[in-house]
Amino acid sequence: MTGLALFTWEETLWMVAAALAVDLAVGDPSRLPHPVVAIGRWIRWMEARTYVEAPRERSFLFGVLLCVTTAAGSAAAAWLIVRCCLWIHPWLGYAANVWLVSTTIAWRGLADAGLRVYRPLVAGRLDEARMYTGYIVGRDTAALDEPELTRATVETVAENTVDAVLSPVVFALLGGAAGAMLYRAANTLDSMVGYRNARYLWYGKASARLDDVLNWIPARLSALLLAGAARLRGLPGGAALRTVRRYARLHPSPNSGYPESAVAGALGVRLGGVNMYSGVESFRAYMGEPREPLRKEHIVRTVGLLHAFGGLLLGGLLCAAVLVTWGIG
Repeated sequence: MTGLALFTWEETLWMVAAALAVDLAVGDPSRLPHPVVAIGRWIRWMEARTYVEAPRERSFLFGVLLCVTTAAGSAAAAWLIVRCCLWIHPWLGYAANVWLVSTTIAWRGLADAGLRVYRPLVAGRLDEARMYTGYIVGRDTAALDEPELTRATVETVAENTVDAVLSPVVFALLGGAAGAMLYRAANTLDSMVGYRNARYLWYGKASARLDDVLNWIPARLSALLLAGAARLRGLPGGAALRTVRRYARLHPSPNSGYPESAVAGALGVRLGGVNMYSGVESFRAYMGEPREPLRKEHIVRTVGLLHAFGGLLLGGLLCAAVLVTWGIG
């Protein structure tokens, strides 16, 4: 049994594959309630009541409290919803599990976000492209030109092949909807309080470290999947892996360098460089050899890699589900 003993491996494989397919088909319908919105509101509610600036030990302990209650509470809520649905009817439980897991995945949303930047770039509407880029990155975008807007978008889509696709799938396989929701809670915590600035350096430290730990294995697996995706798209998978070996460790994040360097190697471009955050300059290590300059078309190629990446993952899940169902192996 897996999924915290609610489902068998066979059931879990089929349901996680279904969740990936559901996300690709419908994304996140705006009319349906989204668990991540509730997680975000809980984080803000807790922060308003527990945040302290000093001393740092107290700030860190309250940050641990925020991290533990958010991650554990999200997992427990998902488990309870699925368990109650199973009690009503097994198929309702399956549907609840699939839906909850699908809300932790953002395959379609990530692809759409990249293309929202690409379309105004094609039309020469830089201000619109800057606006949409600002929705998906934390850096300042008001003065970015086309190559820098392209770099920001390519880096974000590459990095989020892990956060938005692979890691939720891995934790859904390990713990069903509860596992996937625990991961999504940790990732949401990191995106909201996991910053190395004056406010969150200590308060958000536990959240940032939890996200790093949970993404450690998926990030490294992503390099292999992205190399395979590159081959499917007619791009050099070997170059992707060579770039990972040379550059991934240079990234300030222990995980983000793996998907970013893999994409840089596959596309033959150089990522990284100087970013501006609230007017403060920050240098991020270069990833890859610039065999060609960054152009807006690289956004489309990166989205193509994302789809091939997701397709490989979905195909692998379906093959594993068939093998387990038929008792092969």
